[in-house]
Amino acid sequence: MQKKGLLFKWVTFFSKKRATENRVARKVFPVEFVFLPEIACMKVIAVIPARYASTRFPAKLVQDLWGKPVIVRTYEAAVQTQLFEDVFVVTDADEIEAAVQAHGGKVIRSRRTHESGSDRIAEAVADLEADIVVNVQGDEPFIAREPLEALLQAFRDDVDQRIDLGSLRVALSDEADIQNPNVVKVVTDRMGFALYFSRSVIPYPRERVDGLQYWRHIGVYAFRKQALLDFAQWPMQPLEATEKLEQLRYLEFGKRIKMVETTHVGIGIDTPEDLEKARALFARINKI
Repeated sequence: MQKKGLLFKWVTFFSKKRATENRVARKVFPVEFVFLPEIACMKVIAVIPARYASTRFPAKLVQDLWGKPVIVRTYEAAVQTQLFEDVFVVTDADEIEAAVQAHGGKVIRSRRTHESGSDRIAEAVADLEADIVVNVQGDEPFIAREPLEALLQAFRDDVDQRIDLGSLRVALSDEADIQNPNVVKVVTDRMGFALYFSRSVIPYPRERVDGLQYWRHIGVYAFRKQALLDFAQWPMQPLEATEKLEQLRYLEFGKRIKMVETTHVGIGIDTPEDLEKARALFARINKI
């Protein structure tokens, strides 16, 4: 009985001591610390590659879109999503640099000529602190938050870090689009990882099968920074050279591309007619 009493006193003493320590700790550290998953602590930035030259519409990014150049509207739309710690325009053109900086935007000058957007972005982010880099198209000023948020959520859910980069896909049903080589198609495995991208019809319908869904690739990407840096070191391979699709280089070198489904298709400005449509849409959205 005496031993049991001593044990009770010993436990009581340390219980009170621990309670006292906890009260002191709460006074010194009044905020509760919550340990978040690793992705929550990752730095996510957006990069907007911006070339001045364009075959179909030269200087399209500095054209006026209701008082501001197209590239500035795109930059501001990316900032307004509130998904990124930083947003940068990457360009080799004085005209684009001046336009963005005149409206308070951040610019990184591209020092070299590049074969692809990934090469240009890789050069730009090489010395930046970033974990996830999102590629925003400079000629798409009507950026929607939802598909970008879904793309980033794929990385948050990727606790095993199996995803090297992610991109978007949208269901295709129009036969003309399915046959159109300017509409890039993608096929995936059951987990949503890309197996192949092509301008051709994939899968080829040798037999019609009920329930088959065709998918269009939407060229918005989120990269782990290391995947970009790796890409810039690899030579172009035959598949990429044949299809003229840079994402095939990632697949050819074993990188895993997670495809996230969306219903949003951005509005790009590729021709003067597209610009007029964009002006009309901007006026309608902003009730001008």
